[in-house]
Amino acid sequence: MKTVTAAEASKNFGAFQDAAMRDPVVITKNGRPRTVLLAYEDYQRLLRRDRQVQLTAELSDADIAAVEASEMEAGHEHLDDELRPHATR
Repeated sequence: MKTVTAAEASKNFGAFQDAAMRDPVVITKNGRPRTVLLAYEDYQRLLRRDRQVQLTAELSDADIAAVEASEMEAGHEHLDDELRPHATR
């Protein structure tokens, strides 16, 4: 990953755009990382991985009922172990 100052990025933006296609470019301001320039495909990949967090207290009764009624797809039974207390945890 390359790190450049904001002034360098401004002067040579096209070159750093090209560099960001290979690896993200960290842009600093006053010596501290401030932004990252990255390839659009990498950004899209990160968006797909983005998860939204919601407090269970904010769920409606219908949402809670839907969760309670849901079933896990076959092949994921090993995840049930996460719900069981283990003496050796």
